[in-house]
Amino acid sequence: MRLASTHATVQRIWTVHLRPQTGGPALACPRCTHSPVLQAVSARSAALTHLARHARADALPGHLRTCQCRALGCHWHPRHRGCAGPVLLALTCDRGGRTWRLADACAACAAAMSRTAVVPPTLLRADRAQTHSSTSRSARIAPPFGPAEQQRVREMLTYLATALPRFSSPAARLLALQCALRADRHGQIRLPHGFLRGMRLHGRVELWLELEHAGWLHRSRHRCSPVQAQLLDAAVLHQNPGRTARVRAAQWALRPTPLALSAALPSALRLAALALAAHSTAGVGGGELDTLAHQCGQQPPQQLEDLLDQLVRARLVTAWRHHHDGDEVRWELPAHS
Repeated sequence: MRLASTHATVQRIWTVHLRPQTGGPALACPRCTHSPVLQAVSARSAALTHLARHARADALPGHLRTCQCRALGCHWHPRHRGCAGPVLLALTCDRGGRTWRLADACAACAAAMSRTAVVPPTLLRADRAQTHSSTSRSARIAPPFGPAEQQRVREMLTYLATALPRFSSPAARLLALQCALRADRHGQIRLPHGFLRGMRLHGRVELWLELEHAGWLHRSRHRCSPVQAQLLDAAVLHQNPGRTARVRAAQWALRPTPLALSAALPSALRLAALALAAHSTAGVGGGELDTLAHQCGQQPPQQLEDLLDQLVRARLVTAWRHHHDGDEVRWELPAHS
């Protein structure tokens, strides 16, 4: 990791403001002269898409990227032990969703920032096209589920923690995760009724309305099977790799090794167990309490502690502990069967 120095470096900070006005909010970007008027329901998605375009246009080799908050005197977060870890893209929401910032920050600083999520590199790559022959060949010889699927689920949970409103329910987040991973390259989603029944989400119209109200997707009003919808979050459309690999990740999310999740479990428990499995290695994992709570749709974060106790009673978690000095939680999952 490179820290910012006193020498001139390429600035990798992009900010957009959503300014309320008659007819809908206007998107204002200091780097652009045009301020388009948006529909309120799609303003969040438009802001994230605009930032992603700047990040792709201003791409920089990894060895030249620096921790931008250090260059500004670390005003973005409380004091900590110093910069450490790789330089990541950190997405921060401020002023109740009216200001969005995307910037390079080291792992330590990104973790110290409030209302911040790390944007997975796979959401910013435009070079997702693959030849049909290579895709078909990889599908035929695809190995069992493993770290690749786990990583894609972890990255998508991290992204959705910021892309969706903080009040989004655990059930809506589970549905959004499957939609994001199963969408085709045009952002179209087709989920069979049988699939939704298996997730215990069939007939849950309120979940689709919740995601529509957030401006994240639009569901077809026609009664058809499978259920059809269109993603409105353009950043998700630029995922890499292709849909075959993403569908495998969606399948892993239904049965996250080493856990055996029952669809009869409440959605809050299923999402919490999935988040723990996605952030675990060899049955052991850990993370910042506030970050995990946000991914699990639990506010305040202390509600996650109650869920962890319930997961222990359900024998989905062997043990867990809250380290108050760093506000982190550590856990152990059952041994592989």
